[in-house]
Amino acid sequence: MLTAPGLCWLCRMPLRLSHWGICSVCTRSLKNRMTCCPQCGLPAFSFTLPCGRCLQKPPPWCELVAVEDYVQPLSGLIHKLKFSHQSQLAQPLSRLILLAVLRAKRTRALPKVDLIINVPLHSRRHWRRGYNQSDLLCRPLARWLRCAYYPHALKRVHATAIQHQLSARLRKRNLKNAFHLELPVKGRHIAIVDDVVTTGSTVAELSRLLLRSGAASVQVWCLCRTL
Repeated sequence: MLTAPGLCWLCRMPLRLSHWGICSVCTRSLKNRMTCCPQCGLPAFSFTLPCGRCLQKPPPWCELVAVEDYVQPLSGLIHKLKFSHQSQLAQPLSRLILLAVLRAKRTRALPKVDLIINVPLHSRRHWRRGYNQSDLLCRPLARWLRCAYYPHALKRVHATAIQHQLSARLRKRNLKNAFHLELPVKGRHIAIVDDVVTTGSTVAELSRLLLRSGAASVQVWCLCRTL
């Protein structure tokens, strides 16, 4: 069911700026993440220093920014975006990522990026869904942050099994050699944008591919980081 024009997707109250999609009160209510590691995004004692897990075995990316844990009401909006063909949710959800990125710049000196990249879908899954939700999140972010964005920078060359149906070990095996880079990235500071990061297998595989190809650094931006 579509929301009425000018009403908040969550509380249904009128919006001062209808294209925001989510009112300022509901937006503030989504900023309830506990203290999390700035690198892996999991619970930690500091939001500015890497946690013990990352000191022992750091992920391939250098920073992770998440809006919220995978809980209601944000998880419900993501589900509508991905599975209910409500692509008009992409811009309001992109704005939540933008606010989280700007907050990270203020509180932990998040480095600037010059290129945004989406997480690609295989062509068959893209055709079934009608769009790639990661691509829809990237487009307004690139415009607002004045970053380069190339929708086809990465290509998924294998139709892998659905990640959330697999264990962490099988997720890693499922993604091996699944992606191909179509763009020179040497010396570039890159942000990978996704809706949900669970085990981190997908963004880790993409980060390693980008770094092997000469990227200077890789960040991960997402709506939700599951715990």
